[in-house]
Amino acid sequence: MTAYDAILLAGFGGPEGQDDVIPFLRNVTGGRGIPEERLEEVATHYRHFGGISPINSQNRVLKAALQVELTRRGIDLPVIWGNRNWAPYLKDTISEAHEAGQNRLLAIATSAYSSYSGCRQYREDFAAALTDKGLNEVVHIDKIRQFFDHPGFVTPFITGVAQGLKDVALAIPGIDVDTEVEILFSTHSIPMTDANKSGPAERGFGEGGAYAAQHNAVAQVIMDSLVEPNDATAKLKTQWQLVYQSRSGPPSMPWLEPDINDAIALLPARGIRAVIIVPLGFVSDHMEVMWDLDNEAMETSEKFGITAVRVPTPGVSPDFVSGLVDLIEERLNDTPAADRPAETDLGPWYDVCRPGCCENVRLGFKPAVAGMAP
Repeated sequence: MTAYDAILLAGFGGPEGQDDVIPFLRNVTGGRGIPEERLEEVATHYRHFGGISPINSQNRVLKAALQVELTRRGIDLPVIWGNRNWAPYLKDTISEAHEAGQNRLLAIATSAYSSYSGCRQYREDFAAALTDKGLNEVVHIDKIRQFFDHPGFVTPFITGVAQGLKDVALAIPGIDVDTEVEILFSTHSIPMTDANKSGPAERGFGEGGAYAAQHNAVAQVIMDSLVEPNDATAKLKTQWQLVYQSRSGPPSMPWLEPDINDAIALLPARGIRAVIIVPLGFVSDHMEVMWDLDNEAMETSEKFGITAVRVPTPGVSPDFVSGLVDLIEERLNDTPAADRPAETDLGPWYDVCRPGCCENVRLGFKPAVAGMAP
């Protein structure tokens, strides 16, 4: 058994009013040389919703749901919450935990996949928070494994895609789901250099690294679960592809492609009449889901005469919340890897990051905790 004093829910953070938007975006892009005019362009997405990102309220609800499930299972651990880019900041949450006598923390990052921004940057921010408060030798932080293929994360998407197919069939009577529907699994695009460095090099993932491989593997699991509506023994043959969204780099820098809007534009020529958009890279309906998918991708679909249905994110679905607590119990009980559930052949993923994993090629390695040094 491994003893912890609290569960640290680590979020990205988001503005909670119009005055927060630009300072928040400066936090997110600090050190990257992003011009103010680009920040103002992105700010319009937040200002469209009153300057409020839904991510903080979603994390408050997730924090409460985790606490309820922990209590239900008789696990006496408080859930605390801190963000990388906005209040409550990780450094303040960790300092307050120390003052409360909580010096051994098990962190859950609200990101399921392996990449610099999805894993290592959280670990670097933990280290920076400890250094800022002078707690390096006092507070110890571990982190649950990347949960991209844990049943608790995958099951809500399976349910959502199955429902999406039903919704399309109702919207377009007689549509052939095998030939006239395409499922678009969407995730955040990242620079190719970072993608290629995601995951341990010795695994040999190739172009796109572990980041692309994990998304493709999970998408395949979801597709393999789908059956014909009138014959549960027959697998659906619906077409699908992995697409990307929310690119923010300069045109000269290669990022993962295709962009979801570019992909949609090509579908009518293949006879596709409907798409099911699956926000596979996202835990909850934060700004990039609401703007890039619910706004831009829907507009693109309408422009090209395609019916579009967007699948929900896991959010606080019972499967997802229960799955996160399962991941907590793995660490509390030191569960062997062979006994840990994983829906793909890539997992279960590592508790401790491998040396050199998820390097930011532009910035190099910074001190990190909750895992092995590079």
